[in-house]
Amino acid sequence: MLGLIGLGVAGAVVSWPRLTGRDIPGRGQDALTVAIMGTAQDAASRQEFVEGFQALHPDIPVRLVAIQGQDWSNYFAKILTMVAAGTPPDVVSVATEGTQLFASRMAYPLDEFVQRDKEEVRNYFEDVAPALVEAFMYKGSLFQLPEGWNAANVYYNTTALERAGLSRPADDWTVQDFFSVARQMREAASGNFVPFFWNNRLWGGVVPWLYINDTSILTEERAPGGTWLWDEFYPAETWRGGGPLWERADALNPRTIESFELLQELVSEGLAANPAQGGGNELVALFSTGAVGTTPAGGYWVEGLHQSGMANEAYDVSYFPKMRSQRHQFGAAGYAIMETSERKDEAWEWIKYSISVDGMRIAHPKPDSNLPRKSLNDELYGAGKGPEHWEVFYDTLLKFPTTGPIPAPPQQAAVESALIKNVVGTITSNPNGVVRGLETMQRDLELALRER
Repeated sequence: MLGLIGLGVAGAVVSWPRLTGRDIPGRGQDALTVAIMGTAQDAASRQEFVEGFQALHPDIPVRLVAIQGQDWSNYFAKILTMVAAGTPPDVVSVATEGTQLFASRMAYPLDEFVQRDKEEVRNYFEDVAPALVEAFMYKGSLFQLPEGWNAANVYYNTTALERAGLSRPADDWTVQDFFSVARQMREAASGNFVPFFWNNRLWGGVVPWLYINDTSILTEERAPGGTWLWDEFYPAETWRGGGPLWERADALNPRTIESFELLQELVSEGLAANPAQGGGNELVALFSTGAVGTTPAGGYWVEGLHQSGMANEAYDVSYFPKMRSQRHQFGAAGYAIMETSERKDEAWEWIKYSISVDGMRIAHPKPDSNLPRKSLNDELYGAGKGPEHWEVFYDTLLKFPTTGPIPAPPQQAAVESALIKNVVGTITSNPNGVVRGLETMQRDLELALRER
């Protein structure tokens, strides 16, 4: 989730603390510099990955730069500060939230490398759902290859479901079914219990409820181009293009209003938590103790629930319910090569290793994220490592091929700020207040999209 700061490079110099030469890890060293989000301990935990890479490329020294941030926006801000200071890394780990920011300003397209080494990477594309690849395209060029991703699926507490006399929801359940399940869960529960818990954020907040209604807060279009990739690796995907574009605010679309009215009804009826209350940090505890019936989360939650002591059979996963469609939303992450890098060929070798079978196995030894390679995703969650219906994670992409990334234009931070600012007031007012709240959101989104 991105915060409330602007992302212009000029603004980076003014708004964020300037880094000096002594602040830049690896400055002056002759090594491929790779920036990751995290702590020094996170960098140390990736040593096996670095060793695996250098076993293949002993001539490429690597320096991992761990950059701490409260969220992706804070991390991106520090990368931009390094760029402004003239000391950018060669490779940067970037999530969906920053893909178009980097692609539009400072990342180098991968097109020439993918086409040059097409036989070497063909196995990767054969194992990866095309929606994940398209999410990292921008105006016809490919800027990242996904090495981790998560869709927003519905986790449910099996005890809460069984206590209400219910069985697992059908794959094609509807929002009406969701309301019915939530009401029966609440009636069967005692004490502090909420049938649906959610947070006010971009990923997993209101967006899943918009996507299943074939709408969003921004108008989504598909850029032209990309045929060089689709013809080579996904010839059946003739309808795909050069990546998503979100250039116009659409908060007053009748379908957007309809989805917000649905959320307003859930909250007003006491079936859903007020998203202003609580956050993600305590959600695992609430869910694992049975205080929450359902919540949106991705495959990354399997490891978190395991660490909390929750048994696999105590929870399960399902798809989001159907409204006009069952289109889901996801977020992904991968490495981007900086345009300023003088080590682009070496950086490409790093990316190729990150998407290899060996590289992914080393990077994700535990079920802490869905993997783009379906074969490894199956390996990660099968054999008792995940919930009974763990296939839902990857099948979200296969059964609902229009499933797409969260709306993240280059101005994503400002867009998310405009969303978060207006959600609570919009859905906690009376039904007549939904449109008024979305009118304010529309204005704020229009202003956000003007930022450069």
